[in-house]
Amino acid sequence: MTTTGSVQGWFAGRVPEGWFTGPPEVAADREEILVTGTLADPDVGGDANDGTRRAARRARIQGHREDTREHRMRIADEAEAQFGRKVAWAARCGDDEAVFTSLAVPVMTRLRMSERRVLDTLVDAGVARSRSEALAWCVRLVRDHEGDWIEQLRAALVHVEAVRSEGPEPR
Repeated sequence: MTTTGSVQGWFAGRVPEGWFTGPPEVAADREEILVTGTLADPDVGGDANDGTRRAARRARIQGHREDTREHRMRIADEAEAQFGRKVAWAARCGDDEAVFTSLAVPVMTRLRMSERRVLDTLVDAGVARSRSEALAWCVRLVRDHEGDWIEQLRAALVHVEAVRSEGPEPR
């Protein structure tokens, strides 16, 4: 299994200098690798209002997306062959962020009637169009409201992954 650190290192070495203000952030799960780079804030002048700054940042992100498309696709193809996962790209500029491509992966789960009732209530109330969308809404709600706890779990998993990588190789 490939560690997140080795994936991070691969992209740090493979992404061209000058694309981002620093090394790209890399997040990965079983199916996908998300590479996020920070772009330099555009100079809009000191007296620019928030709307002007936001428009300039969005334009910077869109320009980066278009200008680097072919090269990003080539890097993604190499990474997919190397790591066996799809690659998504994102860019951040100031407070604005855009994910260019990302998978929506089906996940199977078994729910009891009381849990299905929750999803059906969300559908009946118009919060979601389907049980699938309702379940995704619930996951986002937990992510948004229990973010610190989820981050602590992720940090613990990074530590576990590091310890595993230092251990003996399975036969």
